[in-house]
Amino acid sequence: MDAQVSINDSQAVLRLGSRFDFKAHREFRDAVESLLGQAGSRNLQVDLAEVTYLDSSALGMLLMLRDKAKATNKDVALVGVKGSVKQVLDIANFSKLFSIA
Repeated sequence: MDAQVSINDSQAVLRLGSRFDFKAHREFRDAVESLLGQAGSRNLQVDLAEVTYLDSSALGMLLMLRDKAKATNKDVALVGVKGSVKQVLDIANFSKLFSIA
């Protein structure tokens, strides 16, 4: 997986690529720490447009991000969701936990 962090005004974006699974745990965790460390960023977006596969550990990582962001008064949105990734998030009822676009 390739994780890229970018900051624009009060919004931070984490772009993920390819497979989002347990092997991506360390890279995802490091990117999350970078995102949450941005003092001026109130809104966090996880861009899943390039993700073609995610598993249950990826769902757990997204929940971890949500909890850590909430503890620092930041909002998380999942964007670029499509195809099989959208199906997995729908089945897991993530639309009740995240803003999804």
